Amino acid sequence: MALTDEQVRTLGKQAEAIRETIITMLVAAGSGHTAGPLGMADIFTAFYFHILAHDPKKPDSEERDRLILSNGHTCPVRYATMAHAGYFPVAECLTLRKFGSRLQGHPERLRLPGLETTSGPLGEGLSQAAGIAYAFRMDGKKQRVYCVMSDGEQEEGNIWEAVLFAGKNKLSNLTAVMDRNNIQIDGMTEDVMPLEPIADKYRAFNWHVLEVDGHNMNELVQAVDEAKAIYEKPTLIIAHTIPGKGVPEIEFDYRWHGKPPSKEEGKRFLKELRTMHGSVSHEYA
Repeated sequence: MALTDEQVRTLGKQAEAIRETIITMLVAAGSGHTAGPLGMADIFTAFYFHILAHDPKKPDSEERDRLILSNGHTCPVRYATMAHAGYFPVAECLTLRKFGSRLQGHPERLRLPGLETTSGPLGEGLSQAAGIAYAFRMDGKKQRVYCVMSDGEQEEGNIWEAVLFAGKNKLSNLTAVMDRNNIQIDGMTEDVMPLEPIADKYRAFNWHVLEVDGHNMNELVQAVDEAKAIYEKPTLIIAHTIPGKGVPEIEFDYRWHGKPPSKEEGKRFLKELRTMHGSVSHEYA
């Protein structure tokens, strides 16, 4: 079902607040990844504020959907979104990557309620998600499993073992969302190791494939709805995104894949975001 105009506006404002939090926490940390998290803010907003069956007050509820983050280095977007959704105070985002923090540079499942897996080594998330989906099917459970992954990690062999497994077992309760932002740490994906035709590759392994604008909430929500109606295949949603989304000076620049803004850059980036979308107040900004 399509979102109403009011829902689109509300989700859009939430995504911009999350982008501001991402920039603020990266400045405080002095390290971390910028481009991917900013580009994925709309995707995570759609999941945590509309799509997922979850309860921040009961993060371990057996009835929850599972959201696996495969490309763990983009965890600032997950932490920021979880904080805004009520899993923990937004101010705790300032502890990103600090000693003793629950918000490590890659997610650690036992540190923070609401994380499904510990992630870091690229390519593992889809295998984990496929295993969970297979177990749910064995147990007759109706919850759905979602796996957010990067395009760069499609270069990992482990991904394709999971693609084969999920296709062979017709895991229709599994939906993967690929952040197709076309960058990785060494450059553009098509220069480092060409992925195209990526959609055809998944279809060849018995997946249902959809492509959406990863910044269009309606397209993403409707694609997830369509995935729920596919009963004989897992679904891949290729979400085309702009790395560094919301900060024009770093958009599409692969050099921002793995570095944080300085304090001065952070102030400038926040100003750009607020100029484009209106100020979003933070208790710590």
